Amino acid sequence: PGRRGAHVHARLWPGGRSATAAPSAAAATTRRARGWREPRGGSSSVRTGKMVDLLKMPIVITVQIDVVLAILTVLGIGSRLWGLQYPRAIVFDEVYYGQFVSLYMKRTFFIDDSGPPLGHMILALGAYLGGFDGNFAWNRIGAEYTGTVPVWNFRLFPALAGALCISLAYQIIVELKYSHTAALVAALLIMFENSLITQSRFMLLEPILIFFALLAVLSYLKFYNIQKNSSFSVKWWSWLFLTGTACAFAIGVKYMGLFTYLLLLAIAGVHTWKLIGDTTLSNVTVFYHIVARVCALLVLPIILYLGCFYIHLTLLYRSGPHDQIMTSMFQASLEGGLARITQGQPLEIAYGSQITLRNTWSKPVPCWLHSHKNMYPIRYDGGRGSSHQQQVTCYPFKDVNNWWIIKDPGKQELVVSNPPRSVRHGDIVQLVHGMTARYLNTHDVAAPMSPQWQEISCYVDYNISMPAQNLWKVEIVNRETENEIWKTILSEVKLLHINTSAVLKLSGTALPDWGYRQLETVGDKSSKVYHQNMAWNVEEHRYGKSEEQKERELEFQTPVQMDVSQNMSFMAKFLELQLKMLTLKNEETEHKYSSSPLDWINMDTNIAYWLHPSTNAQVQLVGNISTWSTATVGILVYTVLFLWHLLRQRRGICTIPKDSWEHLILAGAVCIGGWAVNYLPFFFMEKTLFLYHYLPGLTFKILLLPIILEHIHNHVLRSSVSRNTFSAVVLAWISSVYFVYQTFSPLTYGYPALSASQLSALRWKDSWDILIRKR
Repeated sequence: PGRRGAHVHARLWPGGRSATAAPSAAAATTRRARGWREPRGGSSSVRTGKMVDLLKMPIVITVQIDVVLAILTVLGIGSRLWGLQYPRAIVFDEVYYGQFVSLYMKRTFFIDDSGPPLGHMILALGAYLGGFDGNFAWNRIGAEYTGTVPVWNFRLFPALAGALCISLAYQIIVELKYSHTAALVAALLIMFENSLITQSRFMLLEPILIFFALLAVLSYLKFYNIQKNSSFSVKWWSWLFLTGTACAFAIGVKYMGLFTYLLLLAIAGVHTWKLIGDTTLSNVTVFYHIVARVCALLVLPIILYLGCFYIHLTLLYRSGPHDQIMTSMFQASLEGGLARITQGQPLEIAYGSQITLRNTWSKPVPCWLHSHKNMYPIRYDGGRGSSHQQQVTCYPFKDVNNWWIIKDPGKQELVVSNPPRSVRHGDIVQLVHGMTARYLNTHDVAAPMSPQWQEISCYVDYNISMPAQNLWKVEIVNRETENEIWKTILSEVKLLHINTSAVLKLSGTALPDWGYRQLETVGDKSSKVYHQNMAWNVEEHRYGKSEEQKERELEFQTPVQMDVSQNMSFMAKFLELQLKMLTLKNEETEHKYSSSPLDWINMDTNIAYWLHPSTNAQVQLVGNISTWSTATVGILVYTVLFLWHLLRQRRGICTIPKDSWEHLILAGAVCIGGWAVNYLPFFFMEKTLFLYHYLPGLTFKILLLPIILEHIHNHVLRSSVSRNTFSAVVLAWISSVYFVYQTFSPLTYGYPALSASQLSALRWKDSWDILIRKR
């Protein structure tokens, strides 16, 4: 029997299974019934035999390739990367983003109010891979790049992002449960959209934003479709977490990505609500579903968003041109700049300390409490009288007249004792102006520009019935204890006047010429609400050593070169930077190519991106008018179809299968919803707008077109004749899209140069500004 078993072992079933599996089991049962024992080590040898059999089995890897998708990807990359280095000159907003790339290369801090830093870091990564050192003057559009500038690398990642949007569009239509033919149409429309090609070929952020938005949509749709059959599988988790990741990255590129994220949260919320109502699932399973979605769609995006800022702040550790708008504490955390000035200075403010006081509001510009020998005019414009005391202002530059001395009202000394006596919350102090030795003062006299508040001055004794009122109470706004010590940079203090209860604050109004256009400071005794213009922090600080005024004046003019190391936490830096980005408003200027959202619907505007210095070769942001106009009609057609089906269902008439109806609703939520959230918010934004702001919304609007076409073909048209005719019309329309793409490609790629007559022929709308160089 043993020999026969060996022969059986040698035979294999198809697929590599041993033929002894069943006989050996039966033989073992018979032997046990007869009282026979297995030889020692028998089970081990069986296991070894199975392992050998497994090693003999062929290892098969099955790969499914969508040939159409692969071809579309290759064509998309070609359409975006062809001639990417041309023109070798600064094109439109490259002059803006290029400055940030250079600052990244030099590790220099900057702040951009247009959005979070991820998009800038992606552009900087391309420059870094190209060996860019940051040395280039980004001074004007059209300036030629030098030979050391890696232009191809600058534009690589936006071009790749734009190319991959074609593949994403194809897959989104498939995941929405429409045919591969409809998906092919969507991909071709994105591929031949001139405006998307133009925007993808330069160092700009819109293609990266669109890529992450589409990736988020695709990932969620794949997750939703997988859920029906294999919840909590590896693929299920992968697509769910990729959704949260893509959403975080979309927001990290531009704040507009937030609206796509909110749309997906709304869709996910509706799907989760339906899942909760599924009685076939246990309560524990439903709970796990909800926790998974919260972790992937809420917690993960927050972590990744913070991660973008962490990398950003880690890279940019050097002082830069935008430091002044940040707080003193933030500036001191950067290498160089204020950190170099304040390095090692004493932490605790003491009686006799020499300090500069910066207003924490920093609006309209950062400024420091300041005085000089000039007096307020006897009478202001309008005839109002003044105190004729020494002017006190807020000066937006570092100056020797910004220095003040903290004095104990009960002592005459203006130097720090040994050991130093620290100033604490609630202490009464006098502030002596360093260069003039006059005391900070206020009376019940109207301020020069803001008569509802009190004038702030340095007291001059004119031997009249106006005694000095120069006592101030120190209130630490951000204190943790009631006995907290006033600290350099860290403490934000409010100075409360003892006699009138007025709070020293910055009004923000510029004084006339007699005040050298410096900013007005006032005493406010009416406000009961704290405002940041009332808060001041010590920026520069030293312990006074000189008793004589002349020696003190020399001391004030000597730079502070001491060190206090106060590391600012990442969260503190993040919160301050985020607040500045959201509240900072650049001065709005009218631009030749700015436009309103109403101009975008039918492309009544364009943007000249670049013009060759000697020929008519130019790059224009102008879209494929065949696609734009049809996409607008598509939204109207979808609305009519949706209402028509809804009314018929209400009357009990079912014209389409339930699955088709659900697919149509989801497609509308994704496409029309994506268009709406990326378009309508611009009506409420107070900023200069351009045509390229419409491109994310346009992309979603284009995706709706093949869905409508397929729905009409399958569910509206009944006869084969009407369907064939409709297919022919659609084919002709796609041909027109390609024709428009080819016609405008010289303006899309900037090559070849056209004659004046050819350019005039491309001005299909009177509102378009096509540049024509007359010879």
